[in-house]
Amino acid sequence: MSWELWLTIAAVVIALAALTLVLVLWSRAHPRTAHGVVPVAHATAREAGQRVAVVVNPSKEGAADLVATVRRVCAQAALPEPSFYETTVEQTGAAQARQAVAAGADVVVAAGGDGTVRAVASAMVGTSVPMALLPVGTGNLLARNLDVPLASVDEAMAVVLGGRDRHIDVGWARVAETETGLDGEPRADAATPGDTQLFLVIAGLGFDAAMVADADDTLKRRVGWIAYFLAGVRHLHGRRMRVQVSLDGGEPVTARLRSIMVGNCGRLPGGVTLLPDAKLDDGVLDIAAIDTRGGLAGWAQLLGEVVMQGAGLHNDLPGKIGRIDHARATRTSIRVEGGEHAQVDGDPMGRVIELEAWVDPGALLVRAG
Repeated sequence: MSWELWLTIAAVVIALAALTLVLVLWSRAHPRTAHGVVPVAHATAREAGQRVAVVVNPSKEGAADLVATVRRVCAQAALPEPSFYETTVEQTGAAQARQAVAAGADVVVAAGGDGTVRAVASAMVGTSVPMALLPVGTGNLLARNLDVPLASVDEAMAVVLGGRDRHIDVGWARVAETETGLDGEPRADAATPGDTQLFLVIAGLGFDAAMVADADDTLKRRVGWIAYFLAGVRHLHGRRMRVQVSLDGGEPVTARLRSIMVGNCGRLPGGVTLLPDAKLDDGVLDIAAIDTRGGLAGWAQLLGEVVMQGAGLHNDLPGKIGRIDHARATRTSIRVEGGEHAQVDGDPMGRVIELEAWVDPGALLVRAG
């Protein structure tokens, strides 16, 4: 057996042990009640008669059952009949959210995946009406970071009706430059120049965005967020990017990376915390520069780094072939030589050469667990 294979096996074992430790610590730090959250009967005490509006993606599995549950819970709480606004392919939630606010909703609920949440949030920024979540998507990234129950609509409705309102930051990502073909026209998979999109959790370029772009929609419906990891296998041996990163208008720093991520918060599916210091309301963005060499062994070590840092542990040993470097800024510019895929909260933007990102502090009022 070669030393490379021995190193790979050792790295995988260390990563799995670190992951087990993280999950144990996480479960101890996030105890649940017998019913997961505060019972609805107590949750509704915060405001009698509140008007609930739900922006729902009808294409999501279980959407009809969700609507029935919302109606039942609101009736049990003696609340007015909730209003429902269905998204379409052309109107993904922003227009519906604005309509709900104009109609006098006291809380606007995004019922769908991360794309629906982003669309609703883009319309709710700057308003005094809170946005709540009924997560029925694959990643459910913001819901995880707001401690909204993922497995039960009844439990999530307890947060909708009785959670606490808080202001959180919003990130924005803008395509500053995109790729063109030999004829000078944009490539078929290129991002739209000037396209500016909101993100609530993480925007990224490189491996993570390529993984998102290649994830199969049918597989996502069947196995959930694991589909992203299966898609990522195809890019494990992809090229390292040559990246220039500027923070808050400073001089650009050049590095070779697999991925660079700009985060508003850091908890991901599977109990993984990519950005342990990121907070939703601290007014800054957290940047993670991720690199690995050495093939599978490097990726295994990188996994170990991620799960260990989520438990507050750090590996400072020399000679690491997988590493994560962290920085913080209110604004960043990222330029990739030759262009690379970009994503916001798990939604592909297309290939970009330069991406700008900045934070909008306290811009969104949300209802959290």
